[in-house]
Amino acid sequence: MSTDSEIELKFVCAPEDLGAVLASAPEGDDDSRELISVYFDTADQVLQKAGVSLRVRESNGHRVQTVKRGEGVFREEHETPVAGHAPNPQVEPLKALLPEGTSLKPAFNVHVTRRQRLIRLGDAEIELSLDQGEVKGGRRSSPISEVELELKAGSLKVMFELARELSRAAPLYVSFEGKAARGQALIAGAPLQARKSAKIDLPEGATVAAAFQANARSALSQITVNAEVMRAAPQPEAIHQLRVGVRRLRSLIATFSSVVGDASMAGVKSELRWLADDSNRARNLDVLAEAVETAANQLDPCPAGLKALSDAVASAARRARTHVRQTVSSERFRTLMLEATAWVEDGDWLAASPAATDPVAAYARRALAKRRRKLLKLGRTFEEASDAGRHHVRIEAKKLRYAAEGLASLYPQKRVSRFVRRLEALQDELGELNDIATADGLFVGLPLTPEAAFAAGELAGLKRAAKPALVAHAAKALKRLGKAKPFWAR
Repeated sequence: MSTDSEIELKFVCAPEDLGAVLASAPEGDDDSRELISVYFDTADQVLQKAGVSLRVRESNGHRVQTVKRGEGVFREEHETPVAGHAPNPQVEPLKALLPEGTSLKPAFNVHVTRRQRLIRLGDAEIELSLDQGEVKGGRRSSPISEVELELKAGSLKVMFELARELSRAAPLYVSFEGKAARGQALIAGAPLQARKSAKIDLPEGATVAAAFQANARSALSQITVNAEVMRAAPQPEAIHQLRVGVRRLRSLIATFSSVVGDASMAGVKSELRWLADDSNRARNLDVLAEAVETAANQLDPCPAGLKALSDAVASAARRARTHVRQTVSSERFRTLMLEATAWVEDGDWLAASPAATDPVAAYARRALAKRRRKLLKLGRTFEEASDAGRHHVRIEAKKLRYAAEGLASLYPQKRVSRFVRRLEALQDELGELNDIATADGLFVGLPLTPEAAFAAGELAGLKRAAKPALVAHAAKALKRLGKAKPFWAR
C-alpha cells in the first residue's frame, strides 16, 4: 500500500476547450486511456460522512483501490492493488473507519477518457490530465469535463505558473469538487444544488498555518461550488451560500492577518471585496422578494398594489441573479479563485511568518477573545446607534461566529454549541434590522407604478413599526452573549 499526500489542482471547463488546453501546454510524454472507476460506501454512507472516498479503478487490465480524504490542493491518498472488482476493507485507513462487519456496496461509477501528459519544467514534474466522460448512479448521469494538474515532484510555484499559462488558453474554473463529490451529489438527487459550508475538524496539534489553510480551503470550496451552481442555473440559495463563503474567507483573513500578511494579501482581500459587493444587490433583492411574498400571504386586507410590487421586486431579483451569473463566469472571477488558492497553499507568508508553525491553540484563544471584546464594545451603545452603527455590530458578530465555528474542533463541543446558539440568536435579530435598513433603498431604485409604490410605503411602514422591538431584542441578545462564558476560556 502506498500512502502519500496527493498534490493536485483541479479545474472544470467546457468539453470543447480541452483541446485548446492541451495544445497550449508544454511538450511532454503523452498517453491516452480509458478509466473505469466504481465508488463504494456503506448503506448508511459512513465514508461520505467522514469526508472519505473509496474507489476501485480499472485501467489497462489492472485494478487499484484508492482511498482519499481532505480538501484543497493537498489530499491524503492511499492506493492498494486489488485482484477483483471489490475493495479490501481490511487495509488502513478503511479498517479504522468502518464498523466491524460493515459491508461495502457500489454507490456510483465514473467512466472517462483521459488524455495525459507528463511535463518537466525545471525541477518540477507535473502530470496534466484532461478527463471527459460521465458519472452514473442508478438512472442518473452527469457529464465530466475536467483538467487536473498533479505535482509529482518539485515546486508548487511551478505548478501554479503552469495553471496560469493554461488558463490563458481557455476558461478554467478552479474546483474543489472531486469525482466522488459529484457522484455523491448525483445519487442524492441534488447535483446542482447550493451547498453550505462543511464542519471543519482540525487535527490534534494543528499549527496556525494548518488551521488557516483548513478554513480557507473550506471557504474557497464553498465559493467555487456555488459559483458552479450559479453558472448552470442561478438560484437564490446559491447566491446566499456564495456570499457566506466570501464573508468566511474575508473574516478568516482578518482573524489571521498577523500571520498571513504578505505582499499578496491586500490583492486577495480587495478582489474578495469586489466579489462580495457585486453580489450584494442580488441577495438583498432575494430577501426583499421573500418579505413581499410573506406580506402578501399574511396581510388582511392585502394592500392595493402589492401584487405589482411583488412582480417588480421578483423581476429585479432575476436580473440581479443574471448579473451574478456573469460575474462568476468572468475572467476576473477565475483569476481571483486561482490566485487566492495559490496564496493560501504557497503564499510567501508561510515562510515569512515565524508564528505560522506555532500550535494554533494559544493563537485561537487570543483571536477569539479579541473578536468577542470588539463585538461587546460596539454593542454598548447599540440601542442609540444609527443603522450604520448597528450594521457594524452585525459584521463583528459574523466575524466572531465564523472564527468560533472554524476553531470549534479545538474545544468541547457542548460549550461551543451553547455559545454559538447565543450568537445565532443575536444574528437573527441583527439580520432583520439590516433587512429593514436596506429595504427602503431597494424600493427607491425600482421602477414602480403608483399602486406598487403605495404598497411599498405601507410595507416599509410596517417594518419600521417593528424596529423598536427588534432593537430591544437584539440588545438583550447582546447582553446574554456578554454573560456567556467563552468556550475557549481555561
